Amino acid sequence: MQRLGGVLLFSLWASLAHASAPLSGDIIGDLRAMQTQLAEGAYDSVATRGAAQAERLAGGNASDRWASALYHQLAAGALARMEQPVAAADHLAKARQTRGVEAEQTMRWLKEEASLRRAAGQNDQAIALLSEWLASEQDPDVQWQLVRLLADEGEWEDAAERLEQAMAQVEKPSESQQALALVVLRRAGQGEQALGWLVEGLNRESDAEAWRQAAGLAQQAGQPGVAAGLWDTAWQLGKLEAPEDFWLLIELHRAGGTPARAAERLEQALERGDIERDERALRLLATSWQQARHVNHALSAWKTLAEHTQNAADWRQYGQLAYAWGEETQAEAALLEAARLGDEQASQWLARFD
Repeated sequence: MQRLGGVLLFSLWASLAHASAPLSGDIIGDLRAMQTQLAEGAYDSVATRGAAQAERLAGGNASDRWASALYHQLAAGALARMEQPVAAADHLAKARQTRGVEAEQTMRWLKEEASLRRAAGQNDQAIALLSEWLASEQDPDVQWQLVRLLADEGEWEDAAERLEQAMAQVEKPSESQQALALVVLRRAGQGEQALGWLVEGLNRESDAEAWRQAAGLAQQAGQPGVAAGLWDTAWQLGKLEAPEDFWLLIELHRAGGTPARAAERLEQALERGDIERDERALRLLATSWQQARHVNHALSAWKTLAEHTQNAADWRQYGQLAYAWGEETQAEAALLEAARLGDEQASQWLARFD
């Protein structure tokens, strides 16, 4: 509200400088005195007197009507500072509806009223006002405000239409604008366009944050495969090098339908010594190959894991997979080891070989 009050206070100076009709010296002096009071924090006094003066002068000549509009504006500024956006917006509505006020000034008040309506949660009125503003002004900031308001109201198709105009007016959307655009496109049923927009412009020169953001937005869009591909490309380009980046790469491939790629990355890292050959890495390797249904790789990885952990459940899992994939010799040997380690289920499975 302090910000809105500041906007309204500044606008009064502009209004006086571009008068729609000449004002008497007494009126100018009174307006300036009230503006000083407003700056000093006498909000209630300014709101009360501004409203009274505006009403008193509303039915007069062109000069009186112009003064009435300016008193409405002062009252609006005071009420905005008092955190009463609805009342402030109502005064601005009266100011801009004053007969004889120049169109340029009317539009300034319209834009400020829209900000107050939005602050008050009166989204429908704010949308109507901003739409009227944009009918005569090319204003990228207002376009984005309107997109967000339409999204807040669930008007996804209208929001997508406005988004197209907003995107055409900015060279590079901010992070919050990109996130909003993605939500709007998804909810408007324009998923393909959203994904195309996500990756547009990415290249070798793009920094790590750009790649992270694109992958993150792809995840939000429900496209884990695209996210995995983007992250993998960034990894290969050397944009992402932190240990946590590597493990996220693995999880993205597993979630995105490319588990074999996850397994290959794990094997490469293990061979280079980039990661420790511990239970976590070996289990991820085994389950990734299993998810990819690469029989030989999966069974070899499960055997390696079981030998490392000497866990009966791991030997049984290895044996069950081998049996399911028709590798009965491996299955029997693995289940025998699991039974030796005390796994009762393995003993039951071994009955199948009698």
